[in-house]
Amino acid sequence: MGDTATARAASGGLTATEHRLANGLRVVLSEDHLTPVAAVCLWYDVGSRHEVKGRTGLAHLFEHLMFQGSAQVKGNGHFELVQGAGGSLNGTTSFERTNYFETMPAHQLELALWLEADRMGTLLTALDDESMENQRDVVKNERRQRYDNVPYGTAFEKLTALAYPEGHPYHHTPIGSMADLDAATLEDAREFFRTYYAPNNAVLSVVGDIDPGQTLAWIEKYFGSIPGHEGKRPPRDGSLPDTIGSELREVVREEVPARALMAAYRLPEDGTRAADAADVALTVLGGGESSRLYNRLVRRDRSAVAAGFGLLRLAGAPSLGWLDVKASGDVEIPVIETAVDEELARFAAEGPTAEEMERAQAQLEREWLDRLGTVAGRADELCRYAVLFGDPQLALTAVGRVLDVTADEVRQAAAERLRPDNRAVLVYEPLTAEEAGPADQTDTATGEEAAASE
Repeated sequence: MGDTATARAASGGLTATEHRLANGLRVVLSEDHLTPVAAVCLWYDVGSRHEVKGRTGLAHLFEHLMFQGSAQVKGNGHFELVQGAGGSLNGTTSFERTNYFETMPAHQLELALWLEADRMGTLLTALDDESMENQRDVVKNERRQRYDNVPYGTAFEKLTALAYPEGHPYHHTPIGSMADLDAATLEDAREFFRTYYAPNNAVLSVVGDIDPGQTLAWIEKYFGSIPGHEGKRPPRDGSLPDTIGSELREVVREEVPARALMAAYRLPEDGTRAADAADVALTVLGGGESSRLYNRLVRRDRSAVAAGFGLLRLAGAPSLGWLDVKASGDVEIPVIETAVDEELARFAAEGPTAEEMERAQAQLEREWLDRLGTVAGRADELCRYAVLFGDPQLALTAVGRVLDVTADEVRQAAAERLRPDNRAVLVYEPLTAEEAGPADQTDTATGEEAAASE
């Protein structure tokens, strides 16, 4: 094991040290003795952008398979051991990574490291048809509950498919399609694991009440013998022109409680000054109840009951500015859309006021402090900057780059990108009573039937 960097002072006095094992595993440690807890976070450089057509959803499926047992930990043992020790845990999948994390009482840190190493090194010994089928069904049910059977649940999937063209690595979302989930084989899963779940494709961060020397010794003991893998294929190129060039639009008629206007604007890639300027712009325009769009649509016009505008930061493709407006009563979408475009045009011409700049930058600074203020949040941010940008230290200084953005840069970001010819638009229209079908007239439905009809 060799050190590749030393601790250096950062914003708020936070520091991190970096190390690398002989098998390629990158390790980031950050001491914080305020409370007797420790967070372990493991990011694998694999997400839905690494998938190919016909096999979407494998990254997310594997997030679930990783909790199905390994050589020394059977079945649901990972959950049982962590929770039995007083810890918490989970995993998530995105376009650009899959992560796993535990927060433990400090004296149980070794257990969390051993558990993560055991499944990194030996998961294939426990992966069989039974666990594959079990988790395939779990993921398909998750899709039903979070996407297919909830109001506006398909919005994210539909808008990303519009914003990124067919064949683009971000065209499909991490949840995957039902057909692809059904088509995935056990050998597909095994090959996916061998390719991406290797130490040289991962970053491990440990943050909290730790002894760095002891922690490194445990990491070397449990992870050091796991072999690396050189067969990883790089993700396909995600670059696109700065703007879409014309508005893309889809109208969705579904059983939703209200009309909705949603839009995705193509914005600069994460890690750039232009992305930070766009973040400030979207915060002024739609970041909370003091924002311009909220004041215009909800407070003044009363044409909407909710209005928000935020940035989905992406490193391997253009980011997305995400607009979400829910209409009030019988207000038509063109009325809302006209008001939105008026506010965006005014902002592009005039830019933010000094007060708006101060408020937006303070809001983004608070969000940054919230992320770094917990050991789990800091561990995740250190992994994020290590995997996506090659330098975990950037996590400790990120807010400085946002605070350095000028009002004119913010205005320019809006003028160049927040335009009708640079957005994908989704309009939700509720079904009429006739389209929704006749209501159930019986009074004898069972509890299960009643729940299913809601």
